[in-house]
Amino acid sequence: MPRAALLSPSCIFESSWEVCNKVGGIYTVLSSRAKTLQEVFKDKVFYIGPDFWLEKKNPLFKESKTLLKAWREAAKEVDGLSLRIGRWAIPGEPIAILVDFQPFMEEKNQIFGWAWENFGVDSLHAYGDYDESIVFSWAAGKVVESYFRYFHLSLGDNVVFQAHEWQTSLAAMYVNKYVPEVATIFTTHATTVGRSIAGNNKPLYDYLFSYDGDQMAAELGVQAKHSVEKNAAHTVDCFTTVSEITGKECKQLLAKEPDAILMNGFENDFVPAPAKAFDEARKAARTTLLNVANKLMGTDIGDEALIVATGGRYEYKNKGIDVFVDAINRLRFDENLQRPVVAFILVPAWMKEARQDLKQALKPTTKLAGALSNPRITHELNEPWNDKVLAQMDWLGIHNKADDKVKIIFVPCYLDGTDGIFNKHYYQLLIGIDLCVFPSYYEPWGYTPTESIAFHVPCITTDLAGFGLWANAVKGETSQITDGVQTIHRSDYNFEDVSEEIKNTILQYADFTKKEVTAARSAAKKLAEKARWKHFIKYYYEAYDIALRKRNQRWAHNR
Repeated sequence: MPRAALLSPSCIFESSWEVCNKVGGIYTVLSSRAKTLQEVFKDKVFYIGPDFWLEKKNPLFKESKTLLKAWREAAKEVDGLSLRIGRWAIPGEPIAILVDFQPFMEEKNQIFGWAWENFGVDSLHAYGDYDESIVFSWAAGKVVESYFRYFHLSLGDNVVFQAHEWQTSLAAMYVNKYVPEVATIFTTHATTVGRSIAGNNKPLYDYLFSYDGDQMAAELGVQAKHSVEKNAAHTVDCFTTVSEITGKECKQLLAKEPDAILMNGFENDFVPAPAKAFDEARKAARTTLLNVANKLMGTDIGDEALIVATGGRYEYKNKGIDVFVDAINRLRFDENLQRPVVAFILVPAWMKEARQDLKQALKPTTKLAGALSNPRITHELNEPWNDKVLAQMDWLGIHNKADDKVKIIFVPCYLDGTDGIFNKHYYQLLIGIDLCVFPSYYEPWGYTPTESIAFHVPCITTDLAGFGLWANAVKGETSQITDGVQTIHRSDYNFEDVSEEIKNTILQYADFTKKEVTAARSAAKKLAEKARWKHFIKYYYEAYDIALRKRNQRWAHNR
């Protein structure tokens, strides 16, 4: 019997802490997908985010005084919502609704009480960013309610609300209770307890079957976040996550198997399309990277060097930064290496400012006599003695001496084009790298390798990352560097093996002929094409269908 046609929404609301607020991977998920949804649901996709900027200009937000003006004024007068409405400054320019949640902070205890009484959410041990996140989530729920009532929407309008990560999970519960006509979706991009287990050096994978989520949340001090996340997963019409590996985590730690897996797609709008423009951008990036390296270390490394890099958030173990440094150190002592290697760690840390001596050295008129002091880092840190990258480099004796054939440079700043040294965005440098390494231990999906192959840069990842598992699935077996992505097997206890395989893969790539490099880069480009949203958006349509059908069942049952 053929399956019935998918139910489709006529209006979609999405809420995230990262709407018009560039923090991490969720920003990329939403912003790269927006254009695809806009093409189908033109201006019926509304992104709800926190308004941190208030009266100041947000470079990611184009405010409009006329867009939805009547509703905005009614929301202020009737619902006490202070909103700014405009366009998210991304491809597709979807409508963004920024809500000032600060006025609701005075009601946080009542909100916590409401969450406990209605859904059993335990906020007793809350601390840190929990308060602001939950209050924003409450306000986001009220935004959906206000819009729904103002425009007299009904069950037949098939409205869907999707909440991302625990920070907005309460909004899904709010909508479920007060606007039951709306179908709700909650997406966890990484479980609170799973990330905490991994980040606290406890073995996650070999012992996953034995962990109790509630017990571990208490042990690790994340009860409040875990509680709101778990209750949302059990409340919404459709619970989703981003990969099969995180789905197993959800089933064990949240006691809820996802209803759908929403793999993270990508778009290549920012990749220079004409071959000439691409080649020029790549050449400019390599020139910048090598110039900074040479001025920092007092060297004269030329374009024959292999440029290797890792990047992402500063989660030292979870992102595999520790194993990357270890692998580069092993490469230093491998006699088979025939060309210079410069490895960059592009990871924002607690940075103070750009190094003044390096800024001076980069001036064309400056003549250098040798390396700068500590030629391993491009920016000053607030507490360098507490930095894990520098500590590991000290432990391994990595000092970037002139005769070292392998150099490693820490770039501890956010590459937004205004860092004072490179003054280029991350993507403007990524295009000039030869090989990227993202040996993640905990990575539900992994946008950094996706970005890498989008720029035709082959990369190394692991099978503990959703992206790595996807790359294996595309090939039908373990993906190799000749396929554009090398997926290394990683477990709780094989750090040494992973480090050695990374070293060997870099060595292999360094030995590639020009023809082999071209083939690997072409394979990376082709794989990136398969990860575009036009291929992955179907999973969202399936999730909308699940949510709407469950909403219909819920509505019929409660009548």
